[in-house]
Amino acid sequence: MRPFADTSLLCALYRRQDNTDEADTLVARFEEPLCISSLVAFEFRQSTRLQVFRFSNDRTQGFSKDGADKMFEDFEEDLTSGAVEILPVDWGDVHSLAERLSARKTMGNGHRTLDVLHVATALHAGLQAFLTFDANQAGLAESEGLEVPGFQAGG
Repeated sequence: MRPFADTSLLCALYRRQDNTDEADTLVARFEEPLCISSLVAFEFRQSTRLQVFRFSNDRTQGFSKDGADKMFEDFEEDLTSGAVEILPVDWGDVHSLAERLSARKTMGNGHRTLDVLHVATALHAGLQAFLTFDANQAGLAESEGLEVPGFQAGG
């Protein structure tokens, strides 16, 4: 089973956090590469760059450029080795699916745009597992039939 990883999982894999051990354990459950979209890759890189900006303005927030450079290096190595795979997707189809998900779910559950797009991408790609540390996003993924290891149904 190929898992789709969201940005929260990537951040935990590439920078030591409270949930890094859990991220490592989740990823180890799968023999297949982690699947992401180009949007997840961009969101990961953008989030990392923002943390460098925050650190440059307040040393108690974010992290250093050296830390970010290490994250980028490790991420690129995993892309090159095939441990992480960027899925080819038809963004028009993903956007249509995301619109349908949003119309059915967002007013009742408060889903954010990128969370809906990530779940829609996993569904579009025909994947069965979705890896995230975002409880609201996990609930959306589960409600659409994706297995979300680490979360209980309705999580």
